[in-house]
Amino acid sequence: MMATFSPEEAMMSSTLVETVSINYEDFNDSFLTCGTCLCVYDNTEHSPKLLPCSHTVCRSCLDRIVESQIHDTGYFRCPICREHIGIPRSGVATFPPSFLVNQLLDLMSRQRRDVIPKCSTHNNQELLFCETCDSVFCTLCAGGEHNGRGASEHTVIPFSIAIKRMSEILLYKAHLCIKNLNHAYDTVSSEMQNLESSVEKTIEGINRSFQDLIALVDKRRHECLQWVRKIREEKRKNLREQLEIIQAEKEKVQSECDGLQYQVEVRNITKKIGDLNEKLDATSNLSEPRENSFLKYEYRHNSALKDITKLLNDFGRIKTSTTFPALCSGKIGEAVTHLKSTVTLLTVDYHGNPRTSGADPVGAEVRTDKGEIIESKIRDKENGTYEIQYVPTKPGKVKMFISIFNRPVKGSPFVIDVSEHNNPVMKFGSLGKGEEHLRQPVRVVTNNDSNTVYALDTGNCRIKCLDNTGQFKSHIGPLGLESSGGTGLALTPEKNLAVINWRTKLVTVMTPDGDPLSKFTHQDFMEPIDIAVNSRGEIIVADNGANRVFMFDPNGKLLTTFGGKGSKEGQFKLICAIVIGKCDEILVADHRVQIFSRDGKFSRVIPDQGRGHDQVGWQLQPTTMFMWLTLATTVSKSIVINKNSTI
Repeated sequence: MMATFSPEEAMMSSTLVETVSINYEDFNDSFLTCGTCLCVYDNTEHSPKLLPCSHTVCRSCLDRIVESQIHDTGYFRCPICREHIGIPRSGVATFPPSFLVNQLLDLMSRQRRDVIPKCSTHNNQELLFCETCDSVFCTLCAGGEHNGRGASEHTVIPFSIAIKRMSEILLYKAHLCIKNLNHAYDTVSSEMQNLESSVEKTIEGINRSFQDLIALVDKRRHECLQWVRKIREEKRKNLREQLEIIQAEKEKVQSECDGLQYQVEVRNITKKIGDLNEKLDATSNLSEPRENSFLKYEYRHNSALKDITKLLNDFGRIKTSTTFPALCSGKIGEAVTHLKSTVTLLTVDYHGNPRTSGADPVGAEVRTDKGEIIESKIRDKENGTYEIQYVPTKPGKVKMFISIFNRPVKGSPFVIDVSEHNNPVMKFGSLGKGEEHLRQPVRVVTNNDSNTVYALDTGNCRIKCLDNTGQFKSHIGPLGLESSGGTGLALTPEKNLAVINWRTKLVTVMTPDGDPLSKFTHQDFMEPIDIAVNSRGEIIVADNGANRVFMFDPNGKLLTTFGGKGSKEGQFKLICAIVIGKCDEILVADHRVQIFSRDGKFSRVIPDQGRGHDQVGWQLQPTTMFMWLTLATTVSKSIVINKNSTI
């Protein structure tokens, strides 16, 4: 065995991958050739025999050595080490075969002789292959990057070894391609089976729906037939009654005329003739049927047939899709704990063109890192996009699996980082007294009609007005906010501002420009800290000192009060905020959130989620489906409560 590197190669600066190759002739001479007769071992005459001294001699040589002995001593000398070897009773044929040599023979018989590529210019120089440059070169012909300082960045191996590696890689890649093609064949075949199953279900649905139509048509046909039979019976009844009258009159006339031929009294005959004349006039009327036989079926008397034809043309449709799941992508939105998060699915066809219609069978599953399933909802926007909505309950990573036709979309599963911090979309203010400064802001209300945000800045005795982008507009005050006592702010149905001052105990209503409209107080006020206004314009004031809620009409007349100090339902302990909910419900927060009817009757309670004045502000967000109640606390947390009082 020998290494394939020449002295010149050993001096190269390139990184050489050490490999070992075997010279076929040298290997045969050293291991596969009998050392006595120099014949190559085989499976017949020159089969290798293992002697007790561990040397191997072919059977032909052993037979010749034993036969050439002059004295039959039962021993012979090993031709290699000259050790005395006992001859078995059955002859040299019973010596065990050399298993190692036989295995080497089998191995070499299966191997081809490697052709070592040489340089066409330098016949004794083996070609090398640079894996870095993907090039073949001769060390005597080439120079540059494979010699000198930059050569250490190159990986060089003998070209013969590279050919073997490439062949192995080629076979491996081919095996992978075949494996992928087999998988693709199975997948497409399965889809064809699913297609047949879908066709059968669709045909069954078509037949069932048209059977329903046929049943409706048949029902209408029976109604028309019943209608005809009913009319016939009514007409027959009337005609039959007329026939009975005619028959009765006929019998009466016959009975009266019986025996007239024997009548000789002229006066009686004359009277009978007069009576019959009257009956003749009456019977003339009976000859006209009181009913008629006219009966005709019509179906073109109105637009019903035309309408039915049009409706039938629109009845039923075959929904198909060109969506190609492997090219569809998902757009991941920001995910925050306890807030509705959205992933938008964008669908395309096989050519990458965006789809413009919906109704694809989209499936989605959201799981936490512990495998827990998070409920999700899919909203078809009917324009080729779908919104997958979910509400994570814990920070960390979640995985969303999205599929169409039970086939994963591109990038699925999506790994989503859920944060417990909700990054604001807008920030405003810093500590100070200027236009862009705040000092102890306590309440915020918004006027969507004018796109104005009102922030009650108690420390500066003013209300700061901003637009919906956070740009400063103006200041209102200090009317109603004297002595830094403004703690509550609300918007009336007329879009005026109502503020409460806990120091002056005054409720002040002003225009959006700060012009005063009305002002009132109440003798039972002790520490009024917040204010709200319902849809009827009634003003509700929460008083923390009295532990009560006061309700006034728009003119300041007291309507009712409710509450009291305590921890029972309907009682308060350290009131911190009040807000109007859906249907004018009154929500009051202390160490919990209690909900009262619009008239102040206790309704229900939301469990304790704070510690008294830890809750300093809140905002109610009513929508068509949800009513989100967000409580801001002094411990840097927001508590989000839905309409079912779920935290």
